[in-house]
Amino acid sequence: QVQLVESGGGLVQAGGSLRLSCAASGRSSSNYAMAWFRQGPGKEREFVAAIRQSGVTTYYADYVKGRFTIARDNAKNTVSLQMNSLKPEDPAIYYCAADRRRIVALTTIRGDYWGQGTQVTVSS
Repeated sequence: QVQLVESGGGLVQAGGSLRLSCAASGRSSSNYAMAWFRQGPGKEREFVAAIRQSGVTTYYADYVKGRFTIARDNAKNTVSLQMNSLKPEDPAIYYCAADRRRIVALTTIRGDYWGQGTQVTVSS
């Protein structure tokens, strides 16, 4: 099992940038494909980005592609989400998640383990 803790959320102006981090403890996060999801006010949780265990392969939702970058440092057990060109539709609680399946098609990634979330607010 792995425990996940997100950090880095905050308030930023539209067009600005934020970098979210997810620290894993317990079992090494290198065993898991990792993802970021978000849940905006009154909305269902939605997928944002995912990354394979090796860190080589990534996958993004269309609405963040080209603006967000997911990365991981397996030596440090961390996963990050660099968010650039933030838009008024990006505010949400952002969650880090781990998929415990050994082989994962990133288009079907799921959250078996979740962090508590970090709030991102964008001012226009």
